[in-house]
Amino acid sequence: MTDDARRDEPFKRLFFALDCPPPQRKAIAQWRGDLGLRTGKPVPADNFHLTLLFLGAVPLAQINEVCEAAGKVRTPGETLRIALDRLQVWHRAGILSLAPEQAPPALLHLVYALEQAMLPFGFEESPREFRPHLTLARDYRAAEPESATPPEFFLRAERFALFESHKGRYRVLQDWPLS
Repeated sequence: MTDDARRDEPFKRLFFALDCPPPQRKAIAQWRGDLGLRTGKPVPADNFHLTLLFLGAVPLAQINEVCEAAGKVRTPGETLRIALDRLQVWHRAGILSLAPEQAPPALLHLVYALEQAMLPFGFEESPREFRPHLTLARDYRAAEPESATPPEFFLRAERFALFESHKGRYRVLQDWPLS
């Protein structure tokens, strides 16, 4: 299929991610509020997640195949527990985020398995290095803010999900157990 034909097809912007449970969203949003940010656009707490793999524009006709392939991904076989214990600024991308000091090997294996499962679809022209993070603010153009209390959050995930990004909101299309 040509790129022009693909652009004319209806599509959804999709990505795989670990969702952030509502109580944790609230705690992270409150902690972010205590930072007193004066720059950037805060990400709505309802959108907090940890991206595993960004797919981009996926033709509607391929979504079922993507879900079938994701359902065959070999998962860690256990709940993932990811420490979000580092506040960082990605100056080039303009992102303020929480990240793990050390990514758990099971998380890295899951991401690799998803990347391999999605290769036949050819979504990503130039794959990016996986850097686990939870975005707190976009268009952030300042130094790392000072925090009275260091970040000490643990994202506990029992499932991974395929999300749709539409008009600034994220919606789960389908999810799969990790164990």
